[in-house]
Amino acid sequence: MEIAIKLSQFLLSLSILIILHELGHFIPAKLFKTRVEKFYLFFDIKYSLLKKKIGETEYGIGWLPLGGYVKISGMIDESMDKEQMALPPQPWEFRSKPAWQRLIIMLGGVTVNFILAFIIYIGMTFFYGEQYIANNEVKDGIWIANPVVQKAGLKTGDKLVSIDGEKVERFYEANEKALFSKEIVVLRDGQEVKVHFPVNFIDQLMQGKRESLLELRVPFIVREVQEDSQNKGILKPKDIITSLNGKPVKFADEFIAALDTLKGKTVPVLIQRDNKEVAVNIKVSDSAKLGVMYASKIPYDDIEKLGLYKISKAEFGFFESIPVGIHKGFAQLASYGKQLKAIFSPSTGAYKGVGGFAAIFNIFPHTWSWEAFWSITALLSIMLGVMNLLPIPALDGGHVMFLLYEIISGKKPSDKFLENAQMVGFVLLISLLLFANGNDIYKAIFHK
Repeated sequence: MEIAIKLSQFLLSLSILIILHELGHFIPAKLFKTRVEKFYLFFDIKYSLLKKKIGETEYGIGWLPLGGYVKISGMIDESMDKEQMALPPQPWEFRSKPAWQRLIIMLGGVTVNFILAFIIYIGMTFFYGEQYIANNEVKDGIWIANPVVQKAGLKTGDKLVSIDGEKVERFYEANEKALFSKEIVVLRDGQEVKVHFPVNFIDQLMQGKRESLLELRVPFIVREVQEDSQNKGILKPKDIITSLNGKPVKFADEFIAALDTLKGKTVPVLIQRDNKEVAVNIKVSDSAKLGVMYASKIPYDDIEKLGLYKISKAEFGFFESIPVGIHKGFAQLASYGKQLKAIFSPSTGAYKGVGGFAAIFNIFPHTWSWEAFWSITALLSIMLGVMNLLPIPALDGGHVMFLLYEIISGKKPSDKFLENAQMVGFVLLISLLLFANGNDIYKAIFHK
């Protein structure tokens, strides 16, 4: 059932993005009286799942969910229709239109992607508002459970001051900013300490199993008791351990560190269970394990119920939501720009983390959440817009590059040159697709 929910969200999001992107090409093409022969969701190689011709355009759904397309008459695109291009230009064809009209048609798709993302962020701000933990509420410092981050210089208990000279206001923003940062300033034992991540930090981080760099310090809460656990029947899911061997423990990191000194022993603990304090004895294995999974991340609702941190809430009226949503859109756009810069810098090793369709599928949650769905869709819309703007032949950005050359120089590249460029771009795209999805397969096999 969980797979079906993830798949439904994935396909719905993909369909919305593809249809609206292609509509961004379709509408200006029709406005400029350019014939559109096909409008397809997904690719219809050999056959279609559904198709219907209305006027001069065939609308349909293909069987291969790797994208979609509009086939515009007289345009050198992925269809490589050389027979049509060999005929004399017709007034309704793309190639017969002025360069500025062709430029608007080609920019239509990415324009819609960016507009869609900003509309989603504005809508989410209006409907959901904002929930966050102010950084100054994290009074006992952060939890650094990731050994790679520990090696880089951060420690549990550090209090975040600034990232790249910018003061940290909201804790949830810290992880993303820290990932691509040059300098992090923390307060440690009353003194400010500067931490600099190595150039290949992202590469090192991807070798580990934990994703988060910086986490909130939370109590040791049992999430799951393993079937072969020596503490099965003693510990239960949602148990909160508050004392170990007669000593109070406030945070999970303190509890885990203390277990290391109690290997092979049976020790008393106090547990908060169903709003009652329960005393039990637990068995610690020779490897300092209990045979349970603990909750390293806790939903905001539970954080509030447990009184761990103060949750700040902000609600916005419709007109108030507009500037806030636009700011979020630009922040996400800038963040994705940093990611691309890291990916195209071989020294960072970030390219090893590039993912394909499996990676996109996996970011959707197992349970249906409209808030998560729209947030992911907005992010994917920005990614689709930016990627399509890359100056690679066969992408919108490649067409735009040649059109700008034509407008500036007054010389139109020959059809033969554009056909060869399209083929080169197609090979590049297939290579990127194989690389990204190959990364997915590699991580599925070797990074379970």
